[in-house]
Amino acid sequence: MPILFRYILREYAKIFMMCFSGLMTIYLVIDFFEKVRRFLRYDADWLDILTYFLLKVPAISFQIAPLAILMATLLTFGLLSRGHEITAMRSCGISLLWITSPFVAFASGIALVLLLFSSTVIPLAAIKSEEIRITRIEKKPPVEAVKLKQPWMRVGADSLMHVTSVSVGGELLGGVRLFQFDRNFQLTGLTEADEARYSDSSWILHEGRHRQFSPDGTMSTTTFDQQPIAMALIPDDFTTWLAGDTEFMTFHDIRAYSRRRYQQGAQAMRLTTDYYSRIAFPFVTVVMVLVGIALSLRRSGTRGGSMAMGIGQALAIGFCYWTTHSIAIALGRGGVLTPLIAAWIANTLFMSVGLYLMLKVRY
Repeated sequence: MPILFRYILREYAKIFMMCFSGLMTIYLVIDFFEKVRRFLRYDADWLDILTYFLLKVPAISFQIAPLAILMATLLTFGLLSRGHEITAMRSCGISLLWITSPFVAFASGIALVLLLFSSTVIPLAAIKSEEIRITRIEKKPPVEAVKLKQPWMRVGADSLMHVTSVSVGGELLGGVRLFQFDRNFQLTGLTEADEARYSDSSWILHEGRHRQFSPDGTMSTTTFDQQPIAMALIPDDFTTWLAGDTEFMTFHDIRAYSRRRYQQGAQAMRLTTDYYSRIAFPFVTVVMVLVGIALSLRRSGTRGGSMAMGIGQALAIGFCYWTTHSIAIALGRGGVLTPLIAAWIANTLFMSVGLYLMLKVRY
């Protein structure tokens, strides 16, 4: 690795760590003072509170890293220009592509780290932090059953299920109703049970009744003590996943859940959009590097600008990107945009702007 490449990479990394640490400190301080009063009312142990906030660090890092990358790019180019180092490199015939390669390489490395965080680290840390908040800080007893945010689910090509409650482990369902339909979506059968238990890799309905509807309008009713049902879902699907919060799901969980469950409608769009969004968002670091370099050079050629202007531009661009990305994700969840387009449209748009500005720079 050439000495000049290592020098630029080292200076860029130092400024990135300074920006990242500053943003992390501001975020944690605000979050701490927002929640600490409520935690202290429960006479919580300071070690539990500290552990709770430490487990929040991966999720916070995921959010602030792109802005730190953009700030560091603008500030590093400004400092290099102020010291006439870019002028010296240009006089030696070094191309703009080579000068920017350390920035792109560093941003690509950060993107891979964020992708790892998004796929595994953040969901596991979020689950553990919620466990600490509920059981050790707020000292609430472990609940035996919870209500599902999304009690309706499709369990077959022609079957719907409604569940009123689920045990914490997911192996016991309460208030189960199964609806069977024909090809014309006419109700042909209704099975109701007080509960469903998961045992030996299968579901068993307990204390229920089955109603069969005939085409001539008649109905027959049978009761049962126990009755097996064919369903690909497993207990984990009825806890975190059907609660509708993908924050607690790893990439493997989402893929496995999608294979086991018939996905249709708004719930499928939300799940798929969030999945693609968590893949696309880490690569905004590379986009922010290109935008930052283009703005640094276009703002004042190769002479740079003030630190305050660099920070101000970073905050403005970060706000515009976050707004665009949030609107696109909302449209994707609502079905207006396809999930893949909704996840990548902000990256594509800002990447196009960055490349356009790079091409317009007279270097």
